[in-house]
Amino acid sequence: MTWSRVGAVDEAAACLLPSWLDPVVAMTRSVHVDAITRFAPDDDAGRHSAVLILFGDGVDGPDVLIIERASRMRAHAGQPAFPGGALDPQDADAEAAALREAQEETALSPQGVLPFGRLPDLYLPVSDFAVTPVLAWWREPSPVHAAAPAEVASVHRIPIRTLVDPANRCRARHPSGYIGPAFTVHGLVIWGFTAGLLSAILDGAGWSVPWDLDRLVDVADERDPLEEPA
Repeated sequence: MTWSRVGAVDEAAACLLPSWLDPVVAMTRSVHVDAITRFAPDDDAGRHSAVLILFGDGVDGPDVLIIERASRMRAHAGQPAFPGGALDPQDADAEAAALREAQEETALSPQGVLPFGRLPDLYLPVSDFAVTPVLAWWREPSPVHAAAPAEVASVHRIPIRTLVDPANRCRARHPSGYIGPAFTVHGLVIWGFTAGLLSAILDGAGWSVPWDLDRLVDVADERDPLEEPA
């Protein structure tokens, strides 16, 4: 399989998006994997996965959907993440897998979701997963909740303005020596793979504002922080 190193946009779908997503569409057309991570999947990379980066118009303005993993999960218990997981044989593509997983985890209605692009495929070497981040617009929002309690503890629609608030941005410090972007929002610490993607989007879309790079939050996990999405 040939993996994409550059983002891609469905131009027909992009025409149906609200104007505030224009900066995301613009950055998606040209963003290279090197702007997000130093790990790009080879043609013989491991199992294919997908995550859903779902933007919506919430009560507090534009937002993005985040789940909190259940505390008893084998890997990354309690960590915030995008909905998603491994492709199953019945999944036609990454979009189908991301939507299926999101429906299973949050009970959202896939019919109300419009995928409009992809970020470059990313490789997570510790788990041997190759992940496609799928960008989507929640054109017809549906109620969401933790639909799979064994996997998901809570579901959050986090406003973009909350994510870009300097008071909520920091860097996570892991015992492994890893230091990377993080967010402290809704009582959660978003870090690792998910925070890296969020940071790349906010920066690439020109939404970020200056924040204190010296603010560190210590995190702990039994595995490397750049791991599988679910």
